[in-house]
Amino acid sequence: MNLEKEKIRSLKALLETAREVVVAAHTHPDGDALGSTAALCLYVKEQLGRPVTCILPDTPPENLDFLRAPSVPYFFYDKEPGQALTAIQKADLIVLLDCNAFSRTEGLQKALEDSPAAKVLIDHHLNPDSGSFGLVFSTPEISSASELLYWVLKALEPENARIFSGAVGTSLLAGMTTDTNNFANSVYPSTFRMASELIAAGADRDALLDKLYRSYRENRVRLMGYMQSEGLHILEEGAAYMILTREIQERFGLRDGESEGLVNVPLSIGKVRLSVLLKEDAGHFRVSVRSKKGTSAQNLAQRFFHGGGHENAAGGKLFPGQDFAPGKADEYLRQTLKDYLR
Repeated sequence: MNLEKEKIRSLKALLETAREVVVAAHTHPDGDALGSTAALCLYVKEQLGRPVTCILPDTPPENLDFLRAPSVPYFFYDKEPGQALTAIQKADLIVLLDCNAFSRTEGLQKALEDSPAAKVLIDHHLNPDSGSFGLVFSTPEISSASELLYWVLKALEPENARIFSGAVGTSLLAGMTTDTNNFANSVYPSTFRMASELIAAGADRDALLDKLYRSYRENRVRLMGYMQSEGLHILEEGAAYMILTREIQERFGLRDGESEGLVNVPLSIGKVRLSVLLKEDAGHFRVSVRSKKGTSAQNLAQRFFHGGGHENAAGGKLFPGQDFAPGKADEYLRQTLKDYLR
């Protein structure tokens, strides 16, 4: 991957001279957000010897907690708002990963925007808010923020492959693996090169897959079965959708992060080219969209779900009372998908 040498020199100077570094990512952090932030935090602390803190808008899902960087302080705004904001106020360098704007950090947005610290963006989503950052690394044609960070770190340390031999490499491999659905989407030649190089450096992919995909609670497996048998709706236009209501979540004792991957399942059906999952949250529905090549998930999310993302993997939100009448999510979604695919 070709990265501008001047940008790499500027980033290196910022990292090596910073007194307090804050690393942040988007709300509801997923594997890519957690993997990329952990890797950068470990690099800053272990290789550069600089103080670093990771700030996230929400507490990570329990099944991804293993991705937190050891010995690095973490503050989650939903649990420790005061400490998170204090860390931001002390920072003289802020690095935002895996989101294209401070707005995607929700409760942290104002503090991050108002901070006089130098600001760096490292992201793979469309339409980065470049004006809010002094330095931007933005590459939409890449698998994940973790992969982009991998190539940035390689450019920063061209003669030091050892930085990827431990937790840094494992964190990056985890982030890329989750964001590609284990190499099922958004995969490029550079993605395979990254994976090969990290495994050669010592990352244990088998152990990582056990933690990511073979350590679920029984509740999650039973929920997946229930939603596929009772909650899956398939439209003749080629769309499938599921609505994960609060009642269903409570019935199965669902924890945050345990519905991950559910939206991908309907795409295994030959005639389905677009899959949508609505997950009911406090006052709104979180929307996940996945599609096969030739059908744009990003366009659907942008037009109808107040969101966006990548061509075949996107997300957004829906608000009862604003987007549709309360209790009418099913009707709204069914009609929207029919209209979109006609």
